[in-house]
Amino acid sequence: MAFHEVRFPADLSFGSMGGPERRTEIVTLTNGFEERNSPWAHSRRRYDAGVGLRSLDDMAALIAFFEARGGQLHGFRWKDWTDWKSCLPSRAVAFDDQVIGQGDGRTVEFRLSKLYRSGAAEYRRPVAKPVEGTVRVGIGGVEKFETIDFTCDHETGVIRLKDAPMRDAPVTAGFEFDVPVRFDTDRIAVSVATFQAGDVPQIPVVEVRT
Repeated sequence: MAFHEVRFPADLSFGSMGGPERRTEIVTLTNGFEERNSPWAHSRRRYDAGVGLRSLDDMAALIAFFEARGGQLHGFRWKDWTDWKSCLPSRAVAFDDQVIGQGDGRTVEFRLSKLYRSGAAEYRRPVAKPVEGTVRVGIGGVEKFETIDFTCDHETGVIRLKDAPMRDAPVTAGFEFDVPVRFDTDRIAVSVATFQAGDVPQIPVVEVRT
């Protein structure tokens, strides 16, 4: 499957329903206790692209996007309006939002990630599709600047520093990001009459690994 580095129209994804999905295998023992295990190290997100449609022009834009992607054939970028940057939704991106690594005097490449924490438990999500022009990086509490001190591969989420950070120096980053997805259907069924009456089509979108 090829991946198209193009974002689904953000005004159409605004208002869409969706979020993270986990897969948990549960076995109930004869004594009533449970054993729970997950084969997934990372969650997978699903969305409904049909919810954000508000007019026939929106529908035409979605169909054009769907056809250009070949249905399920090619992946694309999706803006998840509930989770699209390295900080809280109310805050502006800062270079010290996330700790993405620690210097050892040799390593110059670091992958973007976002930490989710609740109590003593935490989960680190790899970020593969940062938004161009939004990535900020810091080393040891000092901000560095793109093209001068570092470069960012916006197709993989890998940061490459010009110079290796000193040992134990924290490497931090702030960024906006998209979710790599594909359509989860090869068919769009819509009627103009039912659409104008408020019946929007279901157009599932699912996250893909890149």
